[in-house]
Amino acid sequence: MKISNIQVLRGPNIWSISRKKLIQMRLDLEELEQRPTNTIEGFSERIEKLLPSMFTHRCSKGVEGGFFTRVKEGTWMGHVIEHIALEIQTIAGMETGFGRTRQTKTEGIYNVVFSYLEEKVGVYAAEAAVRIAQALIDNEEYDLEHDIRRMKEIRELEALGPSTGSIVQEAVSRNIPWIRLNKSSLVQLGYGKNQVRFRATMTEKTSSIAVDIASNKEETKRLLTEAAIPVASGVTISNPDDLEASVKKVGFPLVFKPLDGNHGKGATINVKTMEAAKAAFEYAKTYSRRVIIEKFITGYDFRVLVIDHKVVAAAQRDPAHVKGNGIHTIQELIDKENEDPRRGYGHENVLTEIAVDRDTLDLLAKKEYTLDTVPEKGEIIYLKSTANLSTGGTSIDVTDIVHPQNIFICERISRVIGLDICGIDIMAQNLTQPLTENGGVVLEVNAAPGFRMHLAPSEGLPRNVAASVIDMLYPQGKLSQIPIIAVTGTNGKTTTTRLIAHIIRSNGKRVGYTTSDGVYVHNTMLMKGDTTGPVSAEFILKDPTVEFAVLETARGGILRAGLGFGACDIGVVTNIQEDHLGISDIHNLDDLTRVKAVVIGAVRRKGWAVLNADNGYCVKIARDARCNVAYFSMDENNPVIKEHCRKGGIAAIYENGFITIKTGDWKLRVDKATHIPLTFGGAVNFMIQNVLAATLAAYLWGYKPEDIRLSLETFIPSAAHTPGRMNVFRFKDFKVLVDFAHNPDGFNGVKAYLQSVESTEHVGIISGTGDRRDEDIIETARIAAQMFNKIYICQEKYLRGREQQELVDLLVKGIKEIDPDKEIIINNNSSECLQDAINHAKKGSYLTILSNTIDNTIQRVTEHLDKELES
Repeated sequence: MKISNIQVLRGPNIWSISRKKLIQMRLDLEELEQRPTNTIEGFSERIEKLLPSMFTHRCSKGVEGGFFTRVKEGTWMGHVIEHIALEIQTIAGMETGFGRTRQTKTEGIYNVVFSYLEEKVGVYAAEAAVRIAQALIDNEEYDLEHDIRRMKEIRELEALGPSTGSIVQEAVSRNIPWIRLNKSSLVQLGYGKNQVRFRATMTEKTSSIAVDIASNKEETKRLLTEAAIPVASGVTISNPDDLEASVKKVGFPLVFKPLDGNHGKGATINVKTMEAAKAAFEYAKTYSRRVIIEKFITGYDFRVLVIDHKVVAAAQRDPAHVKGNGIHTIQELIDKENEDPRRGYGHENVLTEIAVDRDTLDLLAKKEYTLDTVPEKGEIIYLKSTANLSTGGTSIDVTDIVHPQNIFICERISRVIGLDICGIDIMAQNLTQPLTENGGVVLEVNAAPGFRMHLAPSEGLPRNVAASVIDMLYPQGKLSQIPIIAVTGTNGKTTTTRLIAHIIRSNGKRVGYTTSDGVYVHNTMLMKGDTTGPVSAEFILKDPTVEFAVLETARGGILRAGLGFGACDIGVVTNIQEDHLGISDIHNLDDLTRVKAVVIGAVRRKGWAVLNADNGYCVKIARDARCNVAYFSMDENNPVIKEHCRKGGIAAIYENGFITIKTGDWKLRVDKATHIPLTFGGAVNFMIQNVLAATLAAYLWGYKPEDIRLSLETFIPSAAHTPGRMNVFRFKDFKVLVDFAHNPDGFNGVKAYLQSVESTEHVGIISGTGDRRDEDIIETARIAAQMFNKIYICQEKYLRGREQQELVDLLVKGIKEIDPDKEIIINNNSSECLQDAINHAKKGSYLTILSNTIDNTIQRVTEHLDKELES
C-alpha cells in the first residue's frame, strides 16, 4: 500500500463542519484491497500486543473492544490505519477521536480522515500509521516509542505554549475567532477592524516602555524603591574587580543573577563564600554583561499575577527537588519523580520532567553530593536554584489567602511599572501578612509572565487567568467579528461577489472581498490571481482596515483545505451545474452539492442561506440547512417560491421585469431590470440571477431597497468592475465580447444573450480545459457550433495533463456533431489568433472570446482598441 496524498483541512469541510482540524490521507491499498484483516495470519494478536490501549476504541460495535472485534471479523486496512493514527496521537498526549474511512469510486483507493490537535503531528501520525500497519502485516518488530517521542518533540516545537494556548482556548469558548500569525506565539483574536493581537502574555495594550523597564532589573528596583515598595538590597556590577567590594557592601548570604536574564537562567542563590561568589558571578556573566548582587532573603518564593491592574492569582513556587528515603540515589529519586503522571515532556502536562544540568550539579556539589549520593530519609534535595515550572518546579495556589495590603502593593506595582499583565516575584515567609511586617521583598517584575502555575497548580485551586485577559481585550459590548458573506456555486460567483461588495461599499462600509481574479480591499486590488481559497479569505480577515468581508468560495479551496473562516453570516449558492466533475472524487452533481453545502453548513444559526430555487440541487441543500433560508428565482410561480412564501418566507423574484423582494404575500419592488446595467437591458438572464442573489443577500443583511437600487444602477459591467464577465468592447466596425464562460451552462448563458444581438456574423474563439471531462468539453463545442458562424480554436494553455491535440480534437468533434460544414480555424498561438480574428472581422460582426482562451485577453483586446482609436 502507498500514500497518494495527504491534505491538511483547517476549516469547515466536506467531512465535518464543526471538526475543522482534519487530516485527509488518500491511501492506495494495492493488493491489500483483497486482504481484509481476518485473512492476515496473526495480525489481530500483533496489533493488540503493540497497541493494547486501543481496547477503548468502540468502533461501530459501540462497546469497548469493538475495534478489536472488527479486526478479528475482518476489516480493511484503511480503517485500521485511521484508528492507529488516532491512538498514537493519544499516546503522545494529544487525545482526539474523530475519524472516517471511505472508499472512493476507484477500487482500492480510500480517503482516510482523522482529527488532529497539532498539524505537523497529524501529518506525521498519518505516515507513521501506515508504517505501523505494514510492520504488523509483515510481522516485523516496530519501534513505537520512537514515533511517540518524535510526535512529542514536534508538538513542543509547533504548539502554542500553555499561556498562549489558554488565552486562545478562552477566546474560542466565547466564539471569538483566532488566527496564528507566525510559527511562534503571535496571535490575532477577532477579524478585520475588530481584531486584537497578543504574543505569549503580552498584548497590544502592553506598553513597550513598561516592558523595557521590567527587562532592566536595576531600573525596576529603583522605581519600586522610590515608590516605597520593599525590595532586596543590592548592587549591579560588570567588572570582576568590583566584586569583592560589592560583596562586602551587601553582605552574605547573596543571590547572583544576570541583569537581562529570564526564567531564572544564570541565577545562583544562597552564596556564602567569596569563592562561590566568584563562580556565581562568572555564571551570571554568561547571560548578561551586567550582574545583580542582592541580599539572599530566606523564605518562600511567591508569584503574584496582575492583569489589567487587578490581582487575579498567586502561587507559592518550590524549585525542583526530591526527598531522600535512605535507600535510593539522587538519580534514582529523580527518575522516580519523573514517573509521576503529572510530569511530562516540555509543556505537555501540569509539571515538567526534571532534567539534570549544570545548575543541578552545582547545587549538589555545594553539599558535596553527586547523583550517586543516597540522601537520608526525609532530607530535601533541591535540584534547581530557581522555582520555574519549566525546570521542574512545583506550585501551590495561595490566591485566597493573600493579605489585602499585599494585593494593594502588587496592583500598585503594575501601575508603577505600567504593565497591563505582569508577574511579581516575592520572597517572604508568607503572603498572609503584609510584606512590611514579615520582612518580605519584591524580587522582580516580569513582563509576559507564564500562566501555567496558575492554570494547573500542583496543589490548590486552578485559576482561569486567561479569562481576565479576554475580559481586558474584549470588554462587554466590544465586537470581535466582522460580517462575512460567503458566495459559492458553479457560475456567477465572481459577479455576485463583486455586486454584493459594491452595494456594501456604496453604503459606507470598508469592504474586503476575494474573487477569481484577485483580492480587493475597498476596490483596490492587493493580490492578483485566482484567490477563492482559504488563504485569500484569511488575508481579508487579517486586514485591520476591513469592516465587512465578502468571500468568493470555490470548490477547489474547500476540498484542499476547508473554509478559511469558521462561520459566516450569509451564505450564497448561485447554482450547481456540471463543472469540475471527475476531479478530487467529485464525480456527479450530488458530490458537487456536498462540497457547496459546506458554505451553508458554516452559516450561523441566526444567519441566512441564499439559494437558487430554480436549481434542484440548491433546493436540496436547504433541507439540511441549520440556519434561516431565503430563495431567489426567475419565476415567481416557481413551486418552491410559492410554498416558501406561503409559510412567510423571504425570496427575491424576477416578475414583470422587476427585481422584487417577496416576504410572505407582500411584494417590494427594488428596481426595473432595464435600469440595471449589469443585465444588459434585461437581455442576459444569468446576470439577472446574479442581481437577484446579491439583492437578496444585501436585503437580508439590512440594507434598504432604495440603497440597494442606487447601488445596482451604479454597477457598470466593464473590465474594471467585472473583468472577464460580459465585457463588451466597441470597435469602429464590429464589437468584441469577452466572457470567461468555461462550462456548458456558462456557454448557454452567453448563447441566450447573443440571440438578442443583431450582427452580420457571429465569430467565436474557444478552447477546452484539460481537467474537465471529455463530455463537458465536447458539449461546450456543440453549444459554440449553435451560436457562431465561424469558430477559432485556440488551445494554447490549460492543458492540465492532456495533450494539446487531444483537446483540439474533442472541440472539433463537438462542433462537427452539430454542423459538419462549420468553418473552423485552428491557431494555438493566442496572439496570432486574436490578430487574425480582428483583421478578418466583417462590418457589423460580433466577435466573442469565451473562456480564458487568450493570455491577458482583456489587456490585449484593449490594446487593439487603443490602436484603432489612435489611427
